[in-house]
This record gives sequence, structure tokens and C-alpha cells, in this order.
Amino acid sequence: MRYIDLGKPQKVFFTGIGGISMSGFALLLKKEGFEVLGSDRSPSDVTRTLEDAGIKVIYGQNAGNISEDIDVLVHTAAVKPDHPELVRAKELGIPVIDRAALVGDVMLSYKDNYAVAGSHGKTSSTSMMVLVLMEAGKDPTVNLGGILDEIGGNMRLGDSGTFCVEACEYTDSFLKFHPTRAIITNIEPEHLDYFGDFETEKRSFARFAALLPPDGLLALGSCIKDRDEIFKDTACRIVTFAGETDGNGPLPDYHAENVTFNASGCGTYTLVKGTSPVGEIEICVPGAHNVTNSVGVAALALESGIPFEAVKNGLLRYKGTHRRFEKKGEIGGVTIIDDYAHHPTEMEATIKTARSLSPKRLVVVFQSHTYSRTAMFKDDICRILSEADLVVLTDIYAARETNTFGISPEEMADIIREKYGKKAYHFSSFGEIEDFCLENCSTGDMLITMGAGDVVKIADELTGH
Repeated sequence: MRYIDLGKPQKVFFTGIGGISMSGFALLLKKEGFEVLGSDRSPSDVTRTLEDAGIKVIYGQNAGNISEDIDVLVHTAAVKPDHPELVRAKELGIPVIDRAALVGDVMLSYKDNYAVAGSHGKTSSTSMMVLVLMEAGKDPTVNLGGILDEIGGNMRLGDSGTFCVEACEYTDSFLKFHPTRAIITNIEPEHLDYFGDFETEKRSFARFAALLPPDGLLALGSCIKDRDEIFKDTACRIVTFAGETDGNGPLPDYHAENVTFNASGCGTYTLVKGTSPVGEIEICVPGAHNVTNSVGVAALALESGIPFEAVKNGLLRYKGTHRRFEKKGEIGGVTIIDDYAHHPTEMEATIKTARSLSPKRLVVVFQSHTYSRTAMFKDDICRILSEADLVVLTDIYAARETNTFGISPEEMADIIREKYGKKAYHFSSFGEIEDFCLENCSTGDMLITMGAGDVVKIADELTGH
């Protein structure tokens, strides 16, 4: 059932309106003539922006915030069913929907819906797609999972029939979306605390692809194993893509040839369709993985009728999103990078990119994300971290979990030292880690703070951000 129609303004209440994604959709509904209000725990720059836009923000979250004239209440997946505002809304018979359902409803008001999914590379690929669409004059409305400076945040309010969204598989959120064109970058074991096993996760991606209409379009990373079986029930047209191929096996529909990297690790390549060169592409973000991401975006864009020049220029405009190999600054000749990588595949790509820049030493401060993921990937995480010269481990970022897995950063540091012969340390406080890095890093080193939690605070503190 659809609860939000941009053509039919209503009164909508947002629980947790100060969140980065919720605030963007609150502004979108306000622009479309809705009466928008919401609650949050305390004032922030985001809530002040909302208030400046004429949106009422209530500080403190309780049942008294919910009045009978509210038409729909929206909340994030993090809000528990016993939250007093949700409980009160249900008592009053007010429809209660989560953010993913809101996104799905909003998408129904647009003609062209671009969605980018995958275990890794979603934020970067979505950001690239956004800039290509903008270069092509599509004026898209955008919702990202990261901060893109070119659009001033994670949300862009366009004025056209085009919508572009990052589509996350966690809790099957993307199954509430309504894409007409999509990218699936890759599929690897991830979020198994929710899915339970990899087969269930793959079925979720298959169900996402099945949402595309028969006249839709899906760009699939050729790295996806068993993709023909996984997507056998997909009704729309499929094109495949890859970065540089090894020459073995059939070629994907689109791939990169003659790939070179500059001193900053950024790639230039020939985009090839089948065996025919399309043109030269240059990107301004480092790493072979971003070459692959850009080929996927180019494949979807070109097959959607977007001119090559718009694709080329849009990809060239992309300078990265926050927390994706983001240079935070330098201190004492040490280059400080921050990266969101927390899955072994992402970590490996980040470390490989860093090594390609030839630092004197590579120092990694890693914050493992959730106990379940750490326990599942412990051996891979330790192996990949051992590719650095010096490893510092924070406490594990618990997120939504408790440690029922018997996993610890001390154990991981022991493995890195004893099995791989590398220097590895664990400190419980960020202050201790900052002091250690200042004492042990020297001119020419690269220091990466890595993880999906709040480890970026270390980079920010060191660089004075």
C-alpha cells in the first residue's frame, strides 16, 4: 500500500528528523507542499537547517508529540517498535512506515528511477551516476548513503522525472523500492547477522532485480558468481561489466582496456563495448575498484541513451565522497587518509590503493564493525591488515550487537604478530591511539583510519578538523 504521494500533500511526522537521510526527505516533502514536522533528541546543525526551512522540530521524543491530525509517521529502521511515538501513532490509527517504504513511495512519483545496489561500491557508484545524470541535464533528485560535496550533502532535490538512490540490502530495505534502471556492483557475504546465510542474501538480490520492469535495465558486475542462476527470473534487459579483464573467458558487455594509474592512483582507460572501443575515460578517485565502478556506471548510462560525452565528463567530475579514501590532511609529513572499509574485500581494495601510492610505511588504525562480522571474517581481516607495516586496533564497534562471539581485538593483534610477524597493538581509547600515532609515525608514512564506526574521529583529531 502506498502512503506518500508527492502529488497529494499530507501532514507527515518524522521520528528522528535530524538524521542525515530523514532530514533530506523532510525537506523534499516540504518542497512538494507537505506539512512536515518531527522530533529529535537535541538541536543540531541539521535540525536548525530544517527549522530555517519552516519545518517544526520538537526536541524530546514522547507520545505527546503525536496528534490525531498527522496522516503518516515515518521512522528509521533503528527505531524500536516500543518507541512512545510509534506506539501512540498506532493507538490513533495513524499509518507508520519506515524510511525504506518512504523511499519506495517517493520513487513512484518519478518516471526514471536509478538504483545502485551491491555488497561494495554502492556509495561511490551512486555518486558517479548522479554526476553523469547531472552532466546529461537530467536534474535528478538524489538520496545517497554518503556525503557528496558536489550536491552539498547526501540529498539533492531536483526538478525533473529522474530519481537516483543508493539501494542497501540490509534488512531487505531495497525490496521496498521501485527501480526502472539499476546497477548491482557485486554480491559477497555481508550482513549475515540479518540474512543468516549467503544463499538467502543472494535470493534478496534476485528479488531486487525482479522489481525491474520488462522494459527496464540492469547492469551486473561480471564478478558475481553464478549470476545467470541468481538472476534467471529477471524480466528486464541485462548488461554485464568489469574493470580490466584477464583475457580468459567470455568478455562482459563493457570493460576497461589500457588501464594506467597516475601518481595519485587515479585511473585512465579505454572503455570498450564488446570488442569495440567507445572512448577514453579518466577518473579522479584512486584504485582499480573505482575503475570497475565507473565502467558499471558508464554501461548503465550509455545503454539508457546518455551521450558518451556526458558520461565522460560526469565521471571526471567525481572527486570522491566523504570516508571513501578521503584525504584528511597531513601532519609532520604524515599523510592521513580515512576510509569506510570494514568488509575484507573493501579493506583489501583500500590497502592495495594505498600501496600503489608508495608511502614509506603504511600504518592502519582499524575499527572492526560488529562482533558477528568480526568473528565471521577474523582470519581474512587479520591477513589483510598484515599487509600494512604497522597495525593499531580499536575496540570493536558494537553497533546493534553484544559480544556473544568471544572475539576480541587483543586476539586479532596476537594473530597479526604471531602468524604474520607484523607489529600490531590494541588500545581501548582513541586518545591513546592518537598519542601512539603521533609518537610512532614519521615523515613519508601514510596513516589510514579504517572502519564503518566512529574511527574517523581519530583522523579528525589528528588533523584538527
